[in-house]
Amino acid sequence: MTRFLLLMNYDPGNVDTPMLEWDEADIKAHMQFLSDHLERLRHSGELVEAQALTWPQHAKVVRAASVSAPVLTDGPYAESKEVLAGYTMVDVESEERALEIAAEQSAAPGPGGIPIEQPIEVRRVMESDADVFE
Repeated sequence: MTRFLLLMNYDPGNVDTPMLEWDEADIKAHMQFLSDHLERLRHSGELVEAQALTWPQHAKVVRAASVSAPVLTDGPYAESKEVLAGYTMVDVESEERALEIAAEQSAAPGPGGIPIEQPIEVRRVMESDADVFE
């Protein structure tokens, strides 16, 4: 089994309206779809962990400073679609299965029940030092 991290950014996919502006019923349907999807992964034994992150305005960036205390700033200040919104870690038989799971997540409904097709970044978790040179 191999672990993969499925990363979701605030990229709205094919929806022009930010989620916070959707009708309450559409938000609930979206969140229920994701919850049901995670439950299926939990039941199959493929889910390791899934977490949503707070909004970007709550983030802090820390940088080590060699001569003084670490530097702490608010941020990040990337485009909102580049900011991490949450992740799902799965432990699956193949990369193909990880990609299939990501595609299922990407199909979460948006306004009117239409799949938002949000891009999901899929990355394999390093298993050994050899992965550094791959």
